[in-house]
Amino acid sequence: MLWPVEKNKWRNKMTDPKKRADRWKAKYNLKRVNETLTDLREDMAARYEAAIAQVYAMETKVKEVINAAGVSTSQYVPYLNFGRQLYKLSRQQGISGESFAMAAQVLLDKWAARGCDPDVLAKIRTDVFDIPAPKQ
Repeated sequence: MLWPVEKNKWRNKMTDPKKRADRWKAKYNLKRVNETLTDLREDMAARYEAAIAQVYAMETKVKEVINAAGVSTSQYVPYLNFGRQLYKLSRQQGISGESFAMAAQVLLDKWAARGCDPDVLAKIRTDVFDIPAPKQ
């Protein structure tokens, strides 16, 4: 379908490099950006602090599980990364049920292939995140 020329006037204006640069400068006016961020900063900081508190609580639980399993402190990072990925999966993608269990199993298999103990990973999955093993 061809659009009438009137509907595409904005496209014709944007072909001029000078106009593009002028629009970019107006859009990214640092004074205006600073004012906007200043207005939003308190709410952004509160949301960040709440999110960090949740991540900290999750990491503490993961550390409890790996301590109880006798994992060496030099091996904490991969287990914590597994926990962080499960946390991200649970919070950001909004999946649940069997789909969540299957996605968690994929992450477990990935970290097991990287040298982590699958039994410890499974314990993190169930004890920290309350995710059952997927049904076969």
